[in-house]
Amino acid sequence: MSNPTEAQPFDVVAMGEILLEVATDVPFGHGVPAQLGISGDALNVAAAAAAAGARTALLAVLPDDDLGQAVAARIAELGISTELLKFRPGQQGVYLVHCDPDGQREFSYARSGSVGSTLGPDDVDPNVFATAGAVIAGGIACAISASSRAAVYKAAEVASRFVFDPNYRPRLTSVEDATAAVVELAPQAFLVTPSFPGETSALLGTSSPQEAAARLRSLGTANVAVTCGAEGIQLESDSESAWIEAIPAPAVVDQTGAGDAFVGTLTARLVLGDSLAAAVRYGAAAASLVVGGKGGTGFIPSFEQTRAHALGAQPLGTPEGELSSHA
Repeated sequence: MSNPTEAQPFDVVAMGEILLEVATDVPFGHGVPAQLGISGDALNVAAAAAAAGARTALLAVLPDDDLGQAVAARIAELGISTELLKFRPGQQGVYLVHCDPDGQREFSYARSGSVGSTLGPDDVDPNVFATAGAVIAGGIACAISASSRAAVYKAAEVASRFVFDPNYRPRLTSVEDATAAVVELAPQAFLVTPSFPGETSALLGTSSPQEAAARLRSLGTANVAVTCGAEGIQLESDSESAWIEAIPAPAVVDQTGAGDAFVGTLTARLVLGDSLAAAVRYGAAAASLVVGGKGGTGFIPSFEQTRAHALGAQPLGTPEGELSSHA
């Protein structure tokens, strides 16, 4: 394995916990057929970034056993570099998910003390993170352990462009701790992607997407994309303030990973040279496609598919150059 510090810099580095996914079509119970998968927000983000054309790596800790190697093989299969993976003794985190026909989900987690939560600041190589086009981390990585949170903070300090998805999970962390993470990381963030209304009201105390974006901008965040579910995205930056319409999903099987696909695709396209508005639209297109697959990485659209979907839903009168593709 090559030394990542001597290789070509990555376009995108994602970091966080990888989870084993056990998915069922009916409520959990003895004898219920299930599909085994590999997911977690960091993997979903990295898979989307890689599919969008970015040279992508994933920093995560896996068990040093056959299961860990199987997870690593899936990561490589998704086009993500395995150079930053760490292998240690420990228990692989798992979650069970039941999806109904509308794609709504019910989760049950077994992740306390997982090997993934041993991620720490010493795992963050300053050379790799400083030279990457962008580094993506989320609130889940901040919540699973103190060491993982410290790793995220170190990444934010050294990254040239740090992207933060609050990804607030009330069963995983307190609103006070989640709010503190957003407030402390916002000044260092190139982009923050909170969701409205849940995260924005709980963590920012705001009542509209515009207020949420203004609050984060006042904290020092360069760019804000407030996701509003099936409605659209409120975009705020130094140069623009815009509402980007959501793109309807061709099919809804499982909503797992939609937000992650948005963040990964958006970040990748920004690094590869697209405008912020175009990158947001590509992110919206990718998010509306991934819900057609089962599991967090059940269906990861190629950039050709994502671009075609975005162009097909492009409003009349939108300049064609706003959705140009950069190789």
